[in-house]
Amino acid sequence: MISFTPPTRDVPDQLETERLIMRPPKMGDGKIVNEAIRESFDELTVWMPWAQRMPTIADSETYVREAYGRYKAREELAFLWFDKRDGSLVGSGGLHHIDWSVPKFEIGYWVRTSRQGYGYVTEAVKRLTTWCFDDADAERVEIRCDTRNTRSAAVAIRAGYTLEATLRRDGRDNAGGLRDTLIFCKLRG
Repeated sequence: MISFTPPTRDVPDQLETERLIMRPPKMGDGKIVNEAIRESFDELTVWMPWAQRMPTIADSETYVREAYGRYKAREELAFLWFDKRDGSLVGSGGLHHIDWSVPKFEIGYWVRTSRQGYGYVTEAVKRLTTWCFDDADAERVEIRCDTRNTRSAAVAIRAGYTLEATLRRDGRDNAGGLRDTLIFCKLRG
């Protein structure tokens, strides 16, 4: 399979929704990302492979700088989500496992604990999906989650995705047990 990243592919400096400004991480964002992770670590550690230990502010700063590099290289398009009203960090999510030859994307996301239940994730996922199809000419966009992550699955359904498959014993969960994975999908047209 040929996978390429066109050097001329435009990627946004910012996306907006009714309530959110979504922009790539940048140098200096490590502190606010770390604060959100610390607030939400108990929830994140259940589902997110990267949340196996509490990061330091330096760890978070390294992440944002590396994420920005991947963004500029168009390898992965991570966004931090900021509340338009007060500028606070609401969550993060973006486009992963990009294959520009199709093109296809996988959307991943998390929201800080104090902002759960307000529809921010669905709002952000809908905006990312629109960008994929309207601006990046996507043929396919996926959302994958553990079968037990009912909140994440509900986001996919609210955003108009269709459950395409359940991969049984697809990998290990963060506790080391076997997990099943749901694959939600939207196709062009």
